[in-house]
Amino acid sequence: MTAPAAVASAQGSPFEIGGAAGIAIPTGDLGEFTDMGYNATFIVGYNPVYLPMGLRFDAAYNEFGFSDFDGEDVDGNINVASFTANAVFKLPTGGFTPYVIGGAGLYRIGGELFGESGDSENKFGFNVGGGISMPLSGFKVFIEARYNHVAMDGGNVTYVPIVFGASF
Repeated sequence: MTAPAAVASAQGSPFEIGGAAGIAIPTGDLGEFTDMGYNATFIVGYNPVYLPMGLRFDAAYNEFGFSDFDGEDVDGNINVASFTANAVFKLPTGGFTPYVIGGAGLYRIGGELFGESGDSENKFGFNVGGGISMPLSGFKVFIEARYNHVAMDGGNVTYVPIVFGASF
């Protein structure tokens, strides 16, 4: 009876909090008029000790600068703030742990052009991707990539952030 309790206490709390940052690659319609951008993400998760599946809530911000049009520099950006709930499926391995992540939530798409803020729109969207995590002493680090898709009137907003993060 004491062996499972010792294993559970050695693995720590099933709750996690952390953050990640990295690049964001615009794809599809968004990629036609923006350059590569950046991503910052705050995460809160719940990972039951003896199950390969967990739950993670993400608040992320992505920003993409406009590409040059006909040789002219365009001052502005498109930004996407997202609040998503995600299921995380981990493969049972030791050390490096590959995982698949996917979910849905609210995406707020806005922008700025020549110093003027444009209208923002709230839309539902989804994401799917994968990553690899590695436990260290008291925390874990991870790298992941996720495809994000938001259907908009007249086109789609799609992008792939590739981030490096840590959680406790």
